[in-house]
Amino acid sequence: MDFTEKMKEDILAKARAYVGAEKDRVFREEVENAIAMEDWEGLYDRFYTSLAFGTAGMRGVIGGGTNRINTFMVCKVTQGLSEYLRKNCAEPSCVIAYDSRLFSSEFAHSAARVLAANGVRVYLYDSLRPVPMLSFAVRYLKASAGIVITASHNPSKYNGYKVYWGHGGQVTPPHDIGIADLANAVKPDGIKELTEEEARESGLLTSVPDAVDNAYYSMVMESLRRVDLIKESTVKVAYTPLHGSGNVPVRHMLSELGLSVAVVAEQELPDGKFPTVKLPNPESAEAMSKVIALGIKTGADIVLGTDPDADRLGIAIPEDEKKTSYKLLTGNQIATLLVDYLLLTYKEQGGKEIPFVAKSLVTTDIVRRITEANGGECKDVLTGFKYIAEEIDRIDRGENPGHRFLFGCEESYGFLTVSHVHDKDAVSSSVAAVEMMCYWASKGKTLIQRLDEIYAEYGYSTEVVFSAEYDGAEGKAKMASIMAGLRAKNTGDDIVGRKIATKEDLLGENTGFPKADVLIFRFESGEKLVVRPSGTEPKIKYYLFLTEGKDGRAALEKAAPEIKEEFQKELL
Repeated sequence: MDFTEKMKEDILAKARAYVGAEKDRVFREEVENAIAMEDWEGLYDRFYTSLAFGTAGMRGVIGGGTNRINTFMVCKVTQGLSEYLRKNCAEPSCVIAYDSRLFSSEFAHSAARVLAANGVRVYLYDSLRPVPMLSFAVRYLKASAGIVITASHNPSKYNGYKVYWGHGGQVTPPHDIGIADLANAVKPDGIKELTEEEARESGLLTSVPDAVDNAYYSMVMESLRRVDLIKESTVKVAYTPLHGSGNVPVRHMLSELGLSVAVVAEQELPDGKFPTVKLPNPESAEAMSKVIALGIKTGADIVLGTDPDADRLGIAIPEDEKKTSYKLLTGNQIATLLVDYLLLTYKEQGGKEIPFVAKSLVTTDIVRRITEANGGECKDVLTGFKYIAEEIDRIDRGENPGHRFLFGCEESYGFLTVSHVHDKDAVSSSVAAVEMMCYWASKGKTLIQRLDEIYAEYGYSTEVVFSAEYDGAEGKAKMASIMAGLRAKNTGDDIVGRKIATKEDLLGENTGFPKADVLIFRFESGEKLVVRPSGTEPKIKYYLFLTEGKDGRAALEKAAPEIKEEFQKELL
């Protein structure tokens, strides 16, 4: 890019203003060095825009600048949150947790000092905790809000800031909009901050009591349906926390049940650089490769992996009796197995209320078929577990009488089997998955065999997810152009040589969903395609749903890779 003198002056003004406001030496010196080197491309990328607090919180590359996540940006957003809490809560309070990512602890403590300076009572964890334990703590402590410092499964260069409301789920309208308006309007001289010593001496900042952890563990244990079956089993588990916050709670729960757990040693301890994986995501076969190798070595009956904030769960299961190879389940397959097991058990144990299941609209439709066939209600919601949390909260408030929350799921490896947490929970889901495996083993079946039985009963479906990334300012414009081009398609038009039977645009009116930048195409040939920009990463995600036709499962399994390639070739 060619920079005019006027452009350089504007960039320098923003950079110098940031340097004057940033209290962290590391981030301040990054920008000072870029100024000294006259790195106009780098400075432009750091300052061409400002990270905003949006409906998914704030997430970005760690570094100095307004288009980065750093101490200044965390304090800026927290100042806005503080003002919103003081306006809307009589005695505002907030719980703060953080994961193993770079600067997570520093950002959490910075947020605590700003909240305390604004008169908000703060409960701060003394060490890293996963997302589900934060969600539980907000509810247990009856706090007004919660914060988790995490970028979930993103690469190590990212970090993020997620806000929860008093019901334990991430903020939704009107709170997200209200917080965003105040946070994005905060000026550097409007940020209040105490030292940690001052905050603790004032009584406004305290550590989260140990009783909260104990209550969470007790809740998970009480949620289990067949504790004795697990304790009587000789099941072996292989597990990896992928350098994240799941290590302590997952192993604690499994050890409480007397299970033998082998852990990937080089991925056991927290490390925000994630040195053993390209992406700390249990969706990734590469990320799960070491724990699968450990499973083969130890003869594990089930292999588990959690992401850095332990809200996503990956599972691999043996493909043969000798356990020489393992099948890595997709998020949709895990959801299918769990919803089947939970509904079956609920009926067996005499559940009287209508079982309620919530899933994201990009999760396999077989979850709906199983739920409705077993007398339950299944509701599709927008992508984002906060919308599932809203449905649980409606039941808690008595707005959906006669229903009991049973299960929530997203295809991106997010599952919830307990109602006292209002976000996806890889800790309790890990234990539920082990219980499910023990149950089917007691019936002489593997999880693969049970999955085949489910497909035979409810019909086979398979789903394909692919995406393309678009970084920087040009990427943002490219994403908008792609969505506009697809939005211009109408019934009867072609996409990938397939005629559109119906089109649903969630930015339109009366769709049954909150307005969202999501397009749903159903084709005359039977496929369904959902397209949406990611809420947390600079990418467009495509979800392709394929359902067994007249030629049966084998034909679809054979054709699926070719169909995926066709769609990728045209859309990416």
